[in-house]
Amino acid sequence: AGAAGRAAARAARRGGDGRVVAAAPDAAEVLARVLTRAGATVATAGGTDEALEKFHRARPHVLVSDIAMSGRDGYDLIRAIRELPPEQGGEIPAIAVTAYAREEDRIRALNAGFQIHLAKPVEPAALAAAIAHLAGEDAPVHLKVG
Repeated sequence: AGAAGRAAARAARRGGDGRVVAAAPDAAEVLARVLTRAGATVATAGGTDEALEKFHRARPHVLVSDIAMSGRDGYDLIRAIRELPPEQGGEIPAIAVTAYAREEDRIRALNAGFQIHLAKPVEPAALAAAIAHLAGEDAPVHLKVG
């Protein structure tokens, strides 16, 4: 991830310790490894309920969520978070990571409340750059749709 990963961690650390909650069962380990090496604190979750629990405990700066999860999906997760008041994290920057890569899937994710839609497979540097972008750093964002 290099410079983009460091920028993501720096951006996430502003005002805290660089907390990221990742609800992406198949990509969480890679995400955690990349961002932890860059200095961020990453809490991973295997599903929506666990992600919500960790979200409330960790008060992250960025949310990264897969859309397809067993049980409740990423749309359920972002809907629950967007219903929270801002002081409880309802306006957290959020990234959807998904195999659903059609244009209509991207539009659905953005309309649901995600700011960025990344199609799998996602390069770690692109994910780190997207996190940095959402946190206000000047890292380039490489979006792969389709």
